[in-house]
Amino acid sequence: MKLKHAFMAVLAVFVQACAPGDMTPSNTCAAQITAKQWNKEIKAGWNLGNQLECGAKGVDGESVQISNPSGSITAETAWGNPIVTKKTIKGVKDAGFDAIRIPIRWQHHITNAQAMSVDRAWMDRVKEIVDWCLEYDMKVIINTHHDKWLESRPLNQYKEETCQKLALLWLNIASEFASYDYRLAFAGTNEVHEPDNWGKPTAENLAVQNAFNQTFVDIVRSTGGNNLKRHLIVQTYVCNPEFGLYNNDFIIPTDIEGNGNDYMSVEFHYYTPWDYCGEGKRYFWGAPYKEYGGSEMDELNMESLFDKVEKTWGSKGLGIVIGEWGVTDHYKADQMDLGRQNISYYCNYLTSLARRYGYSTFVWDNNYFGNGADKFGILDRRKNMNPTAQWMLKGIFSK
Repeated sequence: MKLKHAFMAVLAVFVQACAPGDMTPSNTCAAQITAKQWNKEIKAGWNLGNQLECGAKGVDGESVQISNPSGSITAETAWGNPIVTKKTIKGVKDAGFDAIRIPIRWQHHITNAQAMSVDRAWMDRVKEIVDWCLEYDMKVIINTHHDKWLESRPLNQYKEETCQKLALLWLNIASEFASYDYRLAFAGTNEVHEPDNWGKPTAENLAVQNAFNQTFVDIVRSTGGNNLKRHLIVQTYVCNPEFGLYNNDFIIPTDIEGNGNDYMSVEFHYYTPWDYCGEGKRYFWGAPYKEYGGSEMDELNMESLFDKVEKTWGSKGLGIVIGEWGVTDHYKADQMDLGRQNISYYCNYLTSLARRYGYSTFVWDNNYFGNGADKFGILDRRKNMNPTAQWMLKGIFSK
């Protein structure tokens, strides 16, 4: 409570100054659909990976320093991908996706670290891409992604400072988008974790993540407009579902009066099993492929997790967002067709199960192609969004 009262009074002044003035008929505060409905309406979502979350060129991407270096507006190409165009978004729509998650790093586009004010050129660029998505009638998620001052310091010694900066940043973002309609959702954090430690969190780590989530909800709601019932997405620690499901360490944020849990979702990421999905060390998954060896984890593990998620969060009225998932392209040299057939099977099993529960899924696409680890490319951004990974698309969209 001390932390909340310490900065909410100050921020109230900024809220009044930033209140949206353009409330056109299409953007008024008409009743929003619930988070559960928002997720259920999505057939399949896609991640604009390795673009707006890149670090600025020439800047240490792991540093916690907040800045706006010269040339930071070109950050979206820093990791080797071409600039995002309207045709990029159209290619996603044409492939069959109806929602896009846009990971965004704000850290290298801050003109005043005390106010966490965002460089106008960067904010306009983000809005341009969001507007393209909405023009194609797609749902959209924007978040904070690879902001190291936030993600890498889930510790009490930084808690108050980080929550204040998080509040100020989301004050600026939410105020910019307050008149946007329900298709746009906000996600407060990403994979918060101590550097190089993806394992079991401490009680301190979990408590700080809870504070991040509550700060995010409080400040977005305070900006008014359509943000009063905006779909807000909060995260488990490191976006690992298991770190939110057990021991009741994940605390559902308290929303404003009258909202209950209707306009909030819990987000987790699912690259399970990692040795199959991410590293590509295991070549097969699932009961029909047991004869070829492969992962010990199978359909029963996935079903068990989803059942636990539903009983723990879905039953409380919360929506569920699988913000990232995917399978790297990997296969034995003499089993390419069989390996990709298996990937398609995994994709179909996961997305079908999610749809059954009413969860939204956003497949990770980093535009990297090949055979091995971290080859999550699906639509080739260098070749007019050519749907290169047909085996992924077949799995995602087959009934």
